[in-house]
Parts: sequence; structure tokens; C-alpha cells
Amino acid sequence: MRAAERAYVTVREGILCGTYAAGSRLTETEVAQAAGVSRTPVREALRRLHAEGLVEFEPNHGAVVAAFELEDAEEIFELRSLLEPICARRAAERATPELVAELRALAEQQVAECARRGPGHLSRIGELNDRFHRAVQRAAASPRLAKTLAGLIEAPLILRTFAQYSSGELQRSADQHLELVQAIAARDGVWAHSVMRAHILAGRATYLRGRRGL
Repeated sequence: MRAAERAYVTVREGILCGTYAAGSRLTETEVAQAAGVSRTPVREALRRLHAEGLVEFEPNHGAVVAAFELEDAEEIFELRSLLEPICARRAAERATPELVAELRALAEQQVAECARRGPGHLSRIGELNDRFHRAVQRAAASPRLAKTLAGLIEAPLILRTFAQYSSGELQRSADQHLELVQAIAARDGVWAHSVMRAHILAGRATYLRGRRGL
């Protein structure tokens, strides 16, 4: 693994697992020591994490772990719970066999990652989740919906939510993806709408529980 990639994985996993809390400063020296690399690849890794929205650069402070205000998170989940079920319903009505196959493959990979729970599994689950939801958008065949949701599917927020999931909650999320694929394959828009809404609201509940320390 390249030095920059090793630094990137070290910080990303640290953020997701809570080693680096929201708002905490990330010094190049600290990251370099944790990843076992020099400071030069750390700069590249931090720029990459900044592009993903996990890290922010602040004047006189350098790199810090990005944070979401509770009110912002609640609004994002509320809007997603309204719009993504519409995407799911449209996907059930319009998805091509190829897109259904892609969705099924992504859902099955996520189930497998939940079962293995190996090193870096949260990052892989987060990536699979993002690809799955974006594939549902493509299947919905609505440029307007896709454009509206582009600013709402906040990968950093979702990744942090996964970090708060218990093993059972991770499995439930993956199983909901599988059920959604079944609904889309059955061309049942009402079923797909219901599954997606329950899926988003369950994620919201887990995120808010973690933020409130419940």
C-alpha cells in the first residue's frame, strides 16, 4: 500500500471509529506517526479527505475533523425520508434488468461485509451503501430528483452513522437493501417506497441516539 493511501486509510478509519472526534485537530506529525509514514504523504491524504467532506481546513488551525450540527443532520434525514422513497417507487416502475442486477450485487456484498466485519469493514460498507443509493437514483430515471438529492446524500454524515451502528443494526440496514431489491424486482412501488422510508428513518434514529448519548 502506498504511503499516502496508508495515511488516508488510517485517518478515515480513525474518524469513523471515533478515534478522531468531530472538531478535533489533525496534525501532520500525529497522523504520520499513527500511519508509519512521513509527513509528505499525509498532506495528500488530508487533501483527499477534505474533498470527501470528512476533513476541513481552518485558518491558523490546519486540518480538523468535519462536524455536522444536530439541526443540520435532522433536516438532512427529514428531507431524505421524503425524497428517497419517491426514488425507490420510481425505480420499481422503471429499473432495467441490468440495474436490478447491479442493486442486488451491491446489497449482497454489503451483507457479506456485515458478516465478515474485518478490518476496514465500515469504510467498505459505507462505500457500498453510497453506490447502492446512487444506483436507486439512476433506476428512478428522474434528473430533477437526482439533482435535488445530490446535496442531501451526505457521505460523511452517513459514514459516521454507520460507526454508531451495532452489529445487529448493520445487519438490519443490509437486509433492508436486500428487501428493497426484492420490491424493485417485483415492480411493487408501494412496497419499495415503504422499505426505503423505514430504512432512512432507522438510520436517523441511530444517528440521533449517538449524538444525544442515549
